[in-house]
Amino acid sequence: MAEINFNAKQLNELLRATSAIAKQAGAAILQYYRSEYEVFRKEDKSPVTSADLAANQIIQQGLNTLSPQLPILSEESELYDYAERKQWGPFWLVDPLDGTREFVNDRPDFTVNIALIDQQKPILGVIYLPADKILYAAASGLGATKTIKQEQAQPIHVATQAQHPMRICGGRSTQGENLIRFIQRLGGRDIMKRGSSLKSCLLAEGSIDLYPRFGPTWEWDTAAAQSIVEEAGGFLTNLQLEPLHYNKESLLNPGFLVFADTSIDWLKLLKE
Repeated sequence: MAEINFNAKQLNELLRATSAIAKQAGAAILQYYRSEYEVFRKEDKSPVTSADLAANQIIQQGLNTLSPQLPILSEESELYDYAERKQWGPFWLVDPLDGTREFVNDRPDFTVNIALIDQQKPILGVIYLPADKILYAAASGLGATKTIKQEQAQPIHVATQAQHPMRICGGRSTQGENLIRFIQRLGGRDIMKRGSSLKSCLLAEGSIDLYPRFGPTWEWDTAAAQSIVEEAGGFLTNLQLEPLHYNKESLLNPGFLVFADTSIDWLKLLKE
């Protein structure tokens, strides 16, 4: 595919359009929330619901209308072979319902994630929380914002100095002994438990200081979040403190950290 260079005006227009698509998908999800729907099990035993599929259809249609020249890689659609994907230029990376377990358990921490990837990096990200009607959005060079319901979008920024004790957020499911030991090295703090990519958004807005993830995730789980975190002044990196890259042969992510305070020797803490 021919190379596409996105300028600030184009990114701003795409951001506005993808935000609207995410909200439409969120509205479809809410029709099923705390109501009746089907739950299926995928090959990896993870759940997928009628709400995931409805949101995916809306996002696919919206993005195909918005940018028919750009491929779409979605958790709930065809996962193209790497031989085809490696020929792609920019493409959309989508998780139509991140936090399906939260959704199934009637917890509001589920999101719609849409990211635009260019040269293996996220250059635009939208994360929408349908239950709370909160939108996080960012694009390269345009900063990151948070919009609550119908209010005006507000710029968000990370907390560049971690508080003492450090505010740490993690998922509700256990992530093994490595994470437990890492948290102990940070002072043994109890961690706040939240779902989906909301955890990264909390760091982007300065509400937490650290989100460590040592368990497996997929590229569509982190792409939009990485754009938002980076534009807010933070970092989403692997455990060698290198930014995550996308459209790899394996779509699985390594373990990662989401942080902002660069005065802390994270590598030392990870290796101790």
